[in-house]
Amino acid sequence: MIKIEAIVREEKLEDVKSALNAIEVNGITVFQVMGCGTQKGYTEVVRGTTVDVSLLPKVKFEIVVSSEEWEQKVIKTIQEAAFTGKIGDGKIFSYDLRSAMRIRTCETGYDALN
Repeated sequence: MIKIEAIVREEKLEDVKSALNAIEVNGITVFQVMGCGTQKGYTEVVRGTTVDVSLLPKVKFEIVVSSEEWEQKVIKTIQEAAFTGKIGDGKIFSYDLRSAMRIRTCETGYDALN
């Protein structure tokens, strides 16, 4: 099993959700997060005072898949849906997952994902 985490622009939330739905990825968790990377935030004037905003709002997706084939399919789908070509498009990470359990039935491994 593989866990995929993707951090993308807020405005790409619906695009990524729709793209994942189109390839029949059903189990996703979505978080509103704040972060910075190469983009480094922006400067804004608030009541006449210049303020540096270094943490930007982003959306984080967490998805668990059963195989490397699905890992590549999900990563490609997210990359295409989240792409703008500008700094701040985000990052995608994938990790090997040791175990999973469905709480209701105590099913583990692959069975817990379906």
